[in-house]
Amino acid sequence: MTVLDLSRVLAGPWASQILGDLGAEVWKIERPGTGDDTRLWGPPFVQGPDGPSDAAYYLCANRNKRSVAIDFGEPEGAALVRRLAERADILVENFKTGALARYGLDYAALSAVNPGLIYCSVTGFGQTGPYAARGGYDFLIQGMSGLMSVTGRPDDEPGAGPMKVGLPVSDLFTGLYAATSILAALHHRTATGEGQHIDCALLDSQVAVLVNQGMNHIVGGLTPGRLGNSHPNVVPYREFQTSDGYVLVACGNDGQFRSLCGLLDLPELAADPRFRDNVGRLRDRKELEASLSAAIRQWTSADFFAAMEAAGVPGGPINRIDQILADPQVVARGLLKRMERSDGTPVTVIGYPSRLSRTPATYRIAPQTLGEDTAEVLASLGLDEGERAGLRERGIIRD
Repeated sequence: MTVLDLSRVLAGPWASQILGDLGAEVWKIERPGTGDDTRLWGPPFVQGPDGPSDAAYYLCANRNKRSVAIDFGEPEGAALVRRLAERADILVENFKTGALARYGLDYAALSAVNPGLIYCSVTGFGQTGPYAARGGYDFLIQGMSGLMSVTGRPDDEPGAGPMKVGLPVSDLFTGLYAATSILAALHHRTATGEGQHIDCALLDSQVAVLVNQGMNHIVGGLTPGRLGNSHPNVVPYREFQTSDGYVLVACGNDGQFRSLCGLLDLPELAADPRFRDNVGRLRDRKELEASLSAAIRQWTSADFFAAMEAAGVPGGPINRIDQILADPQVVARGLLKRMERSDGTPVTVIGYPSRLSRTPATYRIAPQTLGEDTAEVLASLGLDEGERAGLRERGIIRD
């Protein structure tokens, strides 16, 4: 499968990287001179033989791709991209709705010459609706979608206020939905030979993953608010302070709650009719959690982790990024993959998380420097060095 990737920043590149990890040939089209915006989103920058080069942000979403630098804002460049699209199985783009039509790179134009093309458009708000013309950014979508209204400390606690998630999850969710939709479209094409257009929006994707919070409103008429680390439906399910840090406790059923009371030597809580089931624990959350907090504060984090594990109570630490990347479980699973750029610069990436027994993800191409593969890909179209030199001199390509 060949993917023509016209996307940049994160949501689109995340989808195309997934396809690349699973074996697709990905041609990433970038602007000559600057390339994908995220190449400059640093520091930190990867250190190459000639000093700093691309930002770490770029490296997170652009492995297993060929970098082809073409200015399709110029007619000659757009013509080259159309020729590549005729040979592609999949196209991913994240321009504003309707923007690519002016270059003849919209779905209507390309599907006319390649009916089997699967064309995935990733936008902030989709191809229809009153917001279709707006640009969409992860931060804005987190706020508009309701996500920030349920993220952060509640109003009666220090540090109260809406808070975005510490990662651009709206972009990432959309990239995942885009990749899943592309695979479904491939299955349809295998059966029928037909390509199709996929309209994938950040707002739609983030609203779709409101999950239990959204259903709490639909079913119960509730308007969820910010609960910090507490769970809207399950108690106890939050962080607790120990004598030397914090621990997470996640009791998903009544048996786990009774085991927690046992290891804390609080049989009266387990026997209290108010706390016998989750409905009661949710109703009288504050009084119950106050008693648990007082007891847990007497433990060290290490001792409490060990006691929870022995008692079968789900719990864990709040790791920093450096701690989890060095965690024995992550190391054992081989999530960190060492790759090497063509100039010899080593790059370590966080790999594809699923383990496929027959067709595992592969790590063939480290994130490429800008335009590194332009000559090779255009040569596959039959352009010789003289033609490429002319395009290069006119600023249409970089190779």
